[in-house]
Amino acid sequence: MRNFLALAFATVTFTTMALAPAPDPAEKGKKTETVRIQSSTICHMCEKTIEENMIYEKGVKKVEVDLASASVSITFDPHKTDPAALRTALTKLGYSADGVSADPAAFSKLPACCQKEGCGKLPEKP
Repeated sequence: MRNFLALAFATVTFTTMALAPAPDPAEKGKKTETVRIQSSTICHMCEKTIEENMIYEKGVKKVEVDLASASVSITFDPHKTDPAALRTALTKLGYSADGVSADPAAFSKLPACCQKEGCGKLPEKP
C-alpha cells in the first residue's frame, strides 16, 4: 500500500510539472525599462565617464551616451531603481540631467577638458 501511494504521488507530481507552462522568453525582456535623459554631454570624455560610472548604479543594465543629441539612454530594472534616482546619480557625476544642474563638487572633479567646455553646466539662455 505504501508503494502504491508513493507511486501515485510521484505520478501526480511529474504530470503537474510536465503540464506547467514554460517561461516565455518575451517576458524576460519586459523586466527592464529605458529612460532618456537630456544632459550637457559634449565630448568623448563625458561619454566615457558616464558609461563607466552609471553602469554601477543599482538596477542599471545598459548605458548609452549620444553626443549628437546630448542625451543619455539608460536601461534599468524598475524593481531596483527609477528615473528620478538615475537623474540624481547623473548630477552627482557632474553632469546636468533634464534641466537640473550638476552637483558643483562633482563638476569640479571632472577632467579639465570637461570643465573648460562646461559639460556639466546647463546651456545658457540667450
